[in-house]
Amino acid sequence: MKLSYLALPVAAAACLFTAGCASHTAYYAPPPPPPPPGYNSVPPLIARADHEGFRAGTEDGARDLYNGFGYHPQHDRKFHGTPGYDAALGPYGPYRDEFRRAYLRGYDQAFRRG
Repeated sequence: MKLSYLALPVAAAACLFTAGCASHTAYYAPPPPPPPPGYNSVPPLIARADHEGFRAGTEDGARDLYNGFGYHPQHDRKFHGTPGYDAALGPYGPYRDEFRRAYLRGYDQAFRRG
């Protein structure tokens, strides 16, 4: 019986003394170093598609606005033809997709803000 009266206070004291040990300073890894100067994270294929598509879309959007045509960017020949593709830069599919996104962005900007 005496042993059980001593076990409870000893267990409680052990819990109180060890609870303070649970808090440790958190250590985090440093962030990755910045990319070197002149590093371009956009592949050349995508950069070219974005440039060519936006330019073509801007030209066609401004032309359609000037001539009084309706807003129909997906009916233009350049949207489907995706000019400016160079097979040396990479596959056609990603070029086509990025060209069309940029074309729509350029067309919209020229037609709506013209």
